[in-house]
Amino acid sequence: MPETLFLLATIGYGLAALAYLGLSGLIVASWRQRPQGRLLVLATGLSAAWGVVSALTAWGILPPRVELAAEVARNGAWLALLLYILQLRLPSGAALPAPLRFIRFLGGALIGGLLIAGILPLIAPTQPVLAGWAGNLGLVLLTVMGLVLVEQVYRSTRPEDRWAIKFLCLGLGGLFVYDFYLYANAALFNAMDAQVWAARGYVAALVTPLIAVSAARNPEWAAPVGLSRSMAFHTASLLGAGIYLLLMAGAGYYLRLFGGEWGDVVQTVFIFAAAMLLLLLMFSGTLRARLRVFLSKHFFSYRYDYREEWLNFTRTLTEGRPGEQLCERAVEALAKLLESPGGALWMREGNVDYQRASHWNWAGLDGTEPTDSPFIQWLAGKQWVVDLDEMKTRRDLYGDLDTPAWLQSADDAWLVVPLMLHDELLGFVVLKHSLGNVNFNWEVSDLLKVAARQAAAHLAQMRASNQLIVARQFESFNRTTTFVIHDLKNLIAQLSLLLANAEKHKDNPEFQADMLDTVESAVARMNKVLTQLRLGTDKAQAQALALADILADAAASKQAFKLRPAVDLPPASLRVRAERERLTRAIGHLLQNALEATPPGGQVSLRGFKESAQAIIEITDTGSGMDEEFIRTRLFQPFDSTKGAGMGIGAYECRETIRALDGQLDVDSTPGRGTRFRISLPLDNNLDAGGDAA
Repeated sequence: MPETLFLLATIGYGLAALAYLGLSGLIVASWRQRPQGRLLVLATGLSAAWGVVSALTAWGILPPRVELAAEVARNGAWLALLLYILQLRLPSGAALPAPLRFIRFLGGALIGGLLIAGILPLIAPTQPVLAGWAGNLGLVLLTVMGLVLVEQVYRSTRPEDRWAIKFLCLGLGGLFVYDFYLYANAALFNAMDAQVWAARGYVAALVTPLIAVSAARNPEWAAPVGLSRSMAFHTASLLGAGIYLLLMAGAGYYLRLFGGEWGDVVQTVFIFAAAMLLLLLMFSGTLRARLRVFLSKHFFSYRYDYREEWLNFTRTLTEGRPGEQLCERAVEALAKLLESPGGALWMREGNVDYQRASHWNWAGLDGTEPTDSPFIQWLAGKQWVVDLDEMKTRRDLYGDLDTPAWLQSADDAWLVVPLMLHDELLGFVVLKHSLGNVNFNWEVSDLLKVAARQAAAHLAQMRASNQLIVARQFESFNRTTTFVIHDLKNLIAQLSLLLANAEKHKDNPEFQADMLDTVESAVARMNKVLTQLRLGTDKAQAQALALADILADAAASKQAFKLRPAVDLPPASLRVRAERERLTRAIGHLLQNALEATPPGGQVSLRGFKESAQAIIEITDTGSGMDEEFIRTRLFQPFDSTKGAGMGIGAYECRETIRALDGQLDVDSTPGRGTRFRISLPLDNNLDAGGDAA
């Protein structure tokens, strides 16, 4: 060691000895009668002794083995203090949790072994000396234990009390991190970094004010706390990371020792690869999930910390603005209870079938389930969570229940969770297999049932709110219609007066001019009323209609457009039962949208045909198209329009007209490539003489 560095190290360790000696005197003066005070005095006193021994070692008076023994004793005292603080925070008479007991046992054994290895050669010079790399690895493991305990002391403190404990955690944490770097480097290269070792005395002296502040703020060191699953998880993770680093350090040392000329290169590559592997493992969702399940099984009487799970579930379910993406958040909240990576939600609106309403990380699963299917009836009646894996091995538990074909083809499907609202099946959620290999049992089933009911309540509230909004919008629209009717009544009265005076004054030029102005004004006002009034009010009865006539009328009503649709009419014998004007208006509205969305050089087609006992109407265009999000959330939303002068009722009225006829309206669209509307209507096979058939 150079002479200057030798002098700096001696001064640094001397300052550390004085600092800890002064801190010991302050503690003795105020905490003499307290057990935690005696432990703190022991830790600071041994730290002062360590500073003296290290200064003498730097001076060359004492051998390094004495410094090793002093440092082990100092670290042991700090570990004992941290364990005692954690013990104080447990309920009276409670034992330390299993992970902390393991640390206490391993730390005691390691401290005893290192003390014997450091002192025995001084007493019996003929005994073999502990190898330098083994001693360094032991000290690295002690610093890892210290970091774990510091983290647990801080984590176990209530947020409102952390102002008092944070300085002790910062001071000891900084000291252990510095020692970890020093001894990990020494273990890897089998040689102590002289500059890092020389600066350690100054580092140790700098943390004494932090320890003194925490000692002044914490006369009792106690706070009510218990071992949570989060605490056990982080303890196990840090301890496992520390042991992994020790093993990798030892392997790197041997690679360098026996690697010959390539030893340094191989060691560097190996250490980098080991560090990258550790980072990948720490960020692995599957590994983290399995570790949580392992800790829950072996360290707790119940698998779940219900308070924590319920807080996280409610937080996920209620994030964001009310009503926005609630379906997706409900799936995510249920999936996270079981470490599941994805799921999908099925719901129904009105009397239609159960359809996929949303998904979370599972876009590939889709299907439709009729409301009267045996599977839906079984879910509504039993209200069970269906384990699809169990169904394959224990058919006796589920009787003759068969899952839908679209669900059987999904290899990742694991659980089907019914969303019950009172006795109504609001919907159901399908979850993927758990990343943590969670076993489905009574506890998991009960948790999912209760969580699903809460999610169903939120979804029902969202549905009721949407229906209320639509009802209010219709109320507003009806109020607008009242004003329109009032305007029409005024126009009728004005024209009736004009007609009554026409016979008497028809030859008067002034009356003729005034009449023309009045008629022109009335026409303008009626046109304005017609543009505002979009909903028809015809009360015609449903009758048998030739589909070809309906399509021809719808196409003829759009002759004003420059772009003409290509019409492919079905046979005259193809009939449906509907109200003529309403069905024509619905098809005409979809055709008009297609014409408006298609550029002059594009194509629009309208065709009708028969398929599987259904009358099919297809309207296809090569226009701008729509994305899936727009179709799902806006296309059929009442009073939501992308047109500046539109009222947003047309698409909604079309869909409701088709549904009223027991039909179905499907949309297939791709942005930039066009849209296809497909209407399916039941055929009319009755030969009504009064019908408007062919």
